[in-house]
Amino acid sequence: MYLGLDLGTSGVKAMLIDGNQKIIGSANGGLDVSRPYPGWSEQEPAHWIRATEEAVAGLKAAHPRELAAVRGIGLSGQMHGATLLDADDKVLRPCILWNDTRSYNEAAALDADPRFRTLTGNIVFPGFTAPKLAWVEKHEPDIFAKVRWVLLPKDFLRLWLTGEHMSEMSDSAGTSWLDTGKRKWSSELLAATNLDEKQMPTLVEGTEAAGKLRGELASKWGIAGDVVVAGGAGDNAASACGMGTVSHGAAFVSLGTSGVLFAANGSYLPKPESAVHAFCHALPNTWHQMGVILSATDALNWHSGVTGKSAAELTGELGDALKAPSGVTFLPYLSGERTPHNDATIRGAFIGLGHESSRAVLTQAVLEGVTFAIRDNLEALRSAGTNIARVTAIGGGSRSRFWLASIATALGVPVDLPADGDFGAAFGAARLGLIAATGADPVAVCAPPETAGTIEPITALTGAYEDAYMRYRALYPAIKPLSAH
Repeated sequence: MYLGLDLGTSGVKAMLIDGNQKIIGSANGGLDVSRPYPGWSEQEPAHWIRATEEAVAGLKAAHPRELAAVRGIGLSGQMHGATLLDADDKVLRPCILWNDTRSYNEAAALDADPRFRTLTGNIVFPGFTAPKLAWVEKHEPDIFAKVRWVLLPKDFLRLWLTGEHMSEMSDSAGTSWLDTGKRKWSSELLAATNLDEKQMPTLVEGTEAAGKLRGELASKWGIAGDVVVAGGAGDNAASACGMGTVSHGAAFVSLGTSGVLFAANGSYLPKPESAVHAFCHALPNTWHQMGVILSATDALNWHSGVTGKSAAELTGELGDALKAPSGVTFLPYLSGERTPHNDATIRGAFIGLGHESSRAVLTQAVLEGVTFAIRDNLEALRSAGTNIARVTAIGGGSRSRFWLASIATALGVPVDLPADGDFGAAFGAARLGLIAATGADPVAVCAPPETAGTIEPITALTGAYEDAYMRYRALYPAIKPLSAH
């Protein structure tokens, strides 16, 4: 048996698979986010351990015999979080999360140093780890002076599981300290933030062993024998391993809290000015590009909170059949935007409202706004040398056929739906645990799932969608001067 642990923003998911990759069971532990000030987003690392204990306890209650047979564990996690430890491995402050934008001034200052884009292949985004450390140095110097280790969230879990300070390439590529082409820490970039390599975890590939489960935890969970903990992956790379998006040209669209358009690459293809992320993949000698929007289902959840109707009720009012855009446009920049604008201060808007604008019209505009933000990502990926012929849809938003038809039509590519099953980050992490424990061929293990169906672009609506997208594109420069803080 192999265990995947996925540390998300809203919870930890534990998934158990067997040697044939059949899912035996899964369980969850919940997490909350603390937002003490506007633009701040934090979690206590101790809560990650509690949520992991809850999730594993749920698996143990349902599948004690199977859990006892675990031989490999893979880790996946929310990226970019700054988990700061002292020399005794004590947590110095709450972890600053991926969607925290307080360090936008520090990010801009680091990004102005040309070495960062040259070596990392990426813009220094406010959500990345390096500018957070620059912020801590400036605003919490006493804490900065005590920092012995900087760990990413899943790697803090690894420390608890194994006692090892280790990380892997895909997650570390989101720190702004990795030489992404060479797959190693850059001492030059670390020095630019007054840190050095001794404060960074040791790097391995995601498929390699990165510690063994501590005996105390193994006995608590009823596991006998050695358990290898794999390097693992950042959440999007782990989802790609779960979806089989590991070979050049494969792509997926994820409609989760944030939205992601992800393409696997056989070589390193950076184009930072496009705000496309060029990161290491979890498999050796592979990279990936992705465009990221900060609010996907989050935009629908916001609309749900305002209208007092559940997301399912709202999308249900639209039906499954795609309609032409109504003329109402929604910009989904509720917490800023990453690709292609790299703008932490921009905010969302409805444009084109009239007396006839019903709740259903607003819902349609919200879905289309996210769709057009993903189309922006496609254009950015194209500019960075990646052409996508089709995508597989994952994430909670992929339950809406209307939304998927909208995405297929706006992107002009077929959208595949995986056969029933859970192929997300926890499954990808379990696959990495299997590879690390058995030495199996990574590409063979990370095969794509069967396709249950395909949603083709609605060609009769292509023109209307193109016009609506052009309206959407024109709005960002129009509202930008009005959003500045």
